[in-house]
Amino acid sequence: MQSNYHKQLGDSMNFAAGVPAEEARRLLERKREKTLKADEFFLRAGEVPRYIGYVVSGLLRLYYIDAEGRDVTKHFSPEGTLAISYSAFLQREESRFFIQALEETKLYVIDHQTYQELLHGHACWQVVARKFADLLFIIKEKRESELLLLNAQERYAHFLEDYPDIEKRVNQYHVASYLRITPESLSRIRAQRK
Repeated sequence: MQSNYHKQLGDSMNFAAGVPAEEARRLLERKREKTLKADEFFLRAGEVPRYIGYVVSGLLRLYYIDAEGRDVTKHFSPEGTLAISYSAFLQREESRFFIQALEETKLYVIDHQTYQELLHGHACWQVVARKFADLLFIIKEKRESELLLLNAQERYAHFLEDYPDIEKRVNQYHVASYLRITPESLSRIRAQRK
């Protein structure tokens, strides 16, 4: 499987740099494994997020329901990426987003208490948390700029670069909602690219 933009960006941030072996062991001892079946939820809107999840295998989709009742895909989380409604997790408030497995998905998770204990236990975790916040900000800004500055064809081209294998694994509706276009418009764009 090819690397996607988000995994490459995360790898470039070298999260493990500066984490002593003892601290890494501490994290590994505290992580838990969670498996979701296809269509099962990691998080539902209205719930306070309990976990940060690292996707070992499978695929998740973060989405919301807009004012017109439409399901809008905000983000995909394939293997090697994280699954979280981060601001709600940090502030211990209800998430506005759903995170749902699109296929059977295995995750490593840590709960909020473990996250806080790590942050307060060793300074290396504060560096990791800052890198994580930087990563999320970079992804968010890239996504916003694509929606604001690119036309549908350009957004689709970026989607294919960012998520090279996802299109084969999800239905057309999810891709269209991610691009903020109709499935019919997506079909036309695909036909033009052939």
